Amino acid sequence: MKARFMPTATNETETGGTLHQTAQMIEKARWAASSFATYPRDSVLSIVEAMAKAAAAESRRYADWAVEESGFGNPDHKEIKNRLCATGLFDHYKGENFTDYRIEPETRSVAIPKPAGVIFALTPSTNPVCSVFYKAILALLTRNAIVISPHPAAKACGADAARLLARTAEAAGAPDGTIQVIDDPTMPLINSVMTSDRINLILATGGSPVVRAAYSSGNPAIGVGPGNNPVYVDETADVARAAKQIVDSKAFDNAILCTNESAVIAHRAIAPRLVSEMKRQGCHLVSADDRDRLAEHLFPGGKFNISLLGKPASVIAESAGIRIPRDTRVLLVPLERIGDDYPLSREKLCPVLGLYEVADREAALTACRAMIRNRGAGHSAAIHAEDPAMILRFAAEMDVMRVVINVGCSTGAAGFDTFLGPSMTIGTGFHGRSSIGENIGPEHLVQWTRIAYNAAADVPFPDFTGLALPQPATRPRLPEGEIDYSFDWVGGRPSRPSNAPDVEEPVPVDADALRAEIRQLILEEMRAMQHEQR
Repeated sequence: MKARFMPTATNETETGGTLHQTAQMIEKARWAASSFATYPRDSVLSIVEAMAKAAAAESRRYADWAVEESGFGNPDHKEIKNRLCATGLFDHYKGENFTDYRIEPETRSVAIPKPAGVIFALTPSTNPVCSVFYKAILALLTRNAIVISPHPAAKACGADAARLLARTAEAAGAPDGTIQVIDDPTMPLINSVMTSDRINLILATGGSPVVRAAYSSGNPAIGVGPGNNPVYVDETADVARAAKQIVDSKAFDNAILCTNESAVIAHRAIAPRLVSEMKRQGCHLVSADDRDRLAEHLFPGGKFNISLLGKPASVIAESAGIRIPRDTRVLLVPLERIGDDYPLSREKLCPVLGLYEVADREAALTACRAMIRNRGAGHSAAIHAEDPAMILRFAAEMDVMRVVINVGCSTGAAGFDTFLGPSMTIGTGFHGRSSIGENIGPEHLVQWTRIAYNAAADVPFPDFTGLALPQPATRPRLPEGEIDYSFDWVGGRPSRPSNAPDVEEPVPVDADALRAEIRQLILEEMRAMQHEQR
């Protein structure tokens, strides 16, 4: 049996009541989710549109704040991402219907949408605000409640953005508690929430340890894996256009999107022209000596230097003792080979781009496959080419879920410069050990109950047109000043004052029995820990 929301390795008193407060937050979200699930489509769209407009209006302020707090990224580019994940996201999905049932006479079926319920969303430090906008808008488009845990390295701006959306949603008619945020997230707290049976879905964006923890929590989870994205420039490519798009993509927000290019694989026939064009776009080609110095600085002991995450090329070069032109946007590093034992061929979440020249297409495919095997399975790849046969072969041979053509990989694979779903959470599929192989959208946060009729022609399929789904006895929102809902964790249910309207009474919970059960669970955990330490 999965434990209710209680600490397993941390005493509640050690966290200043944070676990208790978060438990109340989860219960409030459960009430909000059950209420919000009854809202009609026009009300949902009105609420989400208000959220999107409020987020877009504050995009610049949050962009500056995110860079100041986290220490990396480009505020101009973060503003673009914030707007894309606000009004851009709403405009993309507002024509889709995730609230009304669907009648499908051709298959003699009816599909009824069922929201997940309470979503626990982890957001990364690399995209601290746009991820909040993105996940909250997707959650409310599908009538879910969401509890957001911002990354500790950017928790102030992330939490503030979540509160902005919460205030806006509630003012537009959403139930109180539909959007909530954990102001001071800690690993014990996050682990306790992830393993709680009071949430319905985990939406995790972050490093591999966070994603693995989400998948091993015992709750349904959507997580993503790391990327190591190759971009192949074929002999048939428009070289000048390819150079501009690759450099713009790698320089975008100082390359902290997981969809950014890790290395250019250049066909020998066009490699010299490509390098020349990339220099014109702001690349600096480092020498062999500088490459070795940069490799040691970027991957000390074989591990990525986190202090260089999302830093500008000038800062990286100066800290490595390398002289570069003032207008350099990207450091272009000739690679000796591709391989796990060669760190420069791995993912680099900073404006350092590998360059590997190959003799022909066969060698290019081999190099790109090697990059993807090297901690990039399932993620993304790009190709610049005009030969459709080569493009088709490239996509077929790469074990990735997205192959973008003649466009920068950063924003192309994220769906902002292509017709892929706009996303800050990139599913890596079976190859990347993810449950989903698409860009995560609202369709992944709702499931459908299907009414399936007998296929025999002599069994009539009735007309469901105009029928309304039954409405449970729920209260759409908390009346101001009339009812005080204090979410007492004992029993996990809100108190109900005498002046509350008639609703179905909750099943009584034996508080003493619940406390005894909790104590027993904690004792079992402690015994298990002691046994492991022996």
